[in-house]
Amino acid sequence: MEAIRPLAVDLFAGVGGMSLGFEQAGFDIACAVEHIPVHAAAHKYNFPDTAVICGDVREVTGAAIRASSRIGDRRVSVVFGGSPCQGFSMIGKRAIDDPRNELVRHFIRLVVELDADYFVFENVRGLTIGKYKAFLEEVIECFSECGYDLISPYQVLNANWFGVPQDRWRLFLVGARRGLKVPSYPVPVTSPALARKPLAGLPVGPTVADALFDLPDAEEFEALNSTDKVEATLGEPSAYSAVLRGLVDDPTDFAHPREFPNGVMTSSMRSDHNDLSRSRFAATTPGTVEPVSRFLRLNPDGVCNTLRAGTGSFTAARPIHPVHARCITVREMARLHSYPDWFRFNWTKWSGAREVGNSVPPMLARVVASSVIKAMGHVPTRPETIVSPGDETLLYMDDRSATKYFEKA
Repeated sequence: MEAIRPLAVDLFAGVGGMSLGFEQAGFDIACAVEHIPVHAAAHKYNFPDTAVICGDVREVTGAAIRASSRIGDRRVSVVFGGSPCQGFSMIGKRAIDDPRNELVRHFIRLVVELDADYFVFENVRGLTIGKYKAFLEEVIECFSECGYDLISPYQVLNANWFGVPQDRWRLFLVGARRGLKVPSYPVPVTSPALARKPLAGLPVGPTVADALFDLPDAEEFEALNSTDKVEATLGEPSAYSAVLRGLVDDPTDFAHPREFPNGVMTSSMRSDHNDLSRSRFAATTPGTVEPVSRFLRLNPDGVCNTLRAGTGSFTAARPIHPVHARCITVREMARLHSYPDWFRFNWTKWSGAREVGNSVPPMLARVVASSVIKAMGHVPTRPETIVSPGDETLLYMDDRSATKYFEKA
């Protein structure tokens, strides 16, 4: 009989980068809340045993989360998530009460309603500077008023300190219900490749080449003009990609084992670049910016720049591949984000890229979650039962069909 694992709830879940990281640390994700239907559908595919609520956090209650996940009165060990960071307002005497900031307020409400032992709130590091710092202090004050003690001072962490080949800074607020042990922030374990200021005494982390160079070129496959997956033979893996391919054991990964798509490359639909764009991309030196598009061409010996989702109807540009004259695929983005190859995204380049860019790299989420599980005094164990993915049609839904799916669920 497998050991009972502590329960977690993911708010603003997206495709599930934080869900995966917390599962890898030893938690079971009881429920995930995501308001964009295609992202909720992709989450359900990757976490078939998690209750997924496709809805607005402002309209979701702690009781609804308990009912949907059928956990009854079981203890919720941690609530985690990061509210969308666009449009924070500083108008008014208390910015936390401004309607434009209400998603943060509802995160706090759900932490309290679920009586969670711990919470992890992540967001952009811009909240720590300038006028937004006052708002951040209000958020911390609200958590304190609700009975939670936070790690102080708060920290901004970079994913490439923890084995992710990407320069990505994120703020993490971590708190414990008063009376419980407060976690500590994780300590860096790798120094970024080609860093201007290497972290002394630490091994150099994985590079762009480590993440990408065993993947065949998507443009070798005609089928990837109309679909996102193809049978393919992958090359010799690096130590980093071998883990993501499931070829070697990762002793720090306590997630439920998954079925790996051996001989299949997914999330790799091709981009339709014109000849002029391709010629400019080809002429761009790796590690520099192409002057017309302003896209960065990745340096194979360095790390990726921050992968972004964009805002509204705009999807941020994907960087240029270090070898091929094209932008990187969603799968290549996922590799640079530390997603394992079994993890899938919405089949379109537009939604898939947004899912990666909006998410926290799982390896970064994992080290933060591990600090929480350590403070709990829980010793994680790896389950033995292999989890099969959800219905593949979930990845090929648009917002309309995904909405209908969750209405019927």
